Amino acid sequence: MRKIISIFLSVLLLASSSGIAYAQHFCGEYEMLSELTLGEKNLSCGMSMDIPDCETKGTSEDHDCCDNHYTQVTTDDTFAKASFEINFTKTFVAAFVSVFVLEQPAIYTTNLISFAEYHPPPLEQDFQVLYETFLI
Repeated sequence: MRKIISIFLSVLLLASSSGIAYAQHFCGEYEMLSELTLGEKNLSCGMSMDIPDCETKGTSEDHDCCDNHYTQVTTDDTFAKASFEINFTKTFVAAFVSVFVLEQPAIYTTNLISFAEYHPPPLEQDFQVLYETFLI
């Protein structure tokens, strides 16, 4: 669940900093066209003639005859982008090359000495009974 949330927040941060917007084109009260755009793009429904009622309606409605609305995800002013400054020293580069680049594969011998056939000598007396130590 944490991975899904972190991926979602990363995509949201990327979308807010790159300027991706959700553009909607309204004709009258109806949404005619909607797109995900990079920045603001003028959307058109293809109606080139003006409707005479557009000027008489007034500004009481949210959407006039043909209107574009953009919804963008933005970051606030306190957001600071992280900047990384990498400085490689000579000792780090030498250690990195010797460990990862020039690594010699380990050579294992095929003759393994196994003690599977070893049998310990039999006990002469039982030490648990002798010292009266029992696990409970």
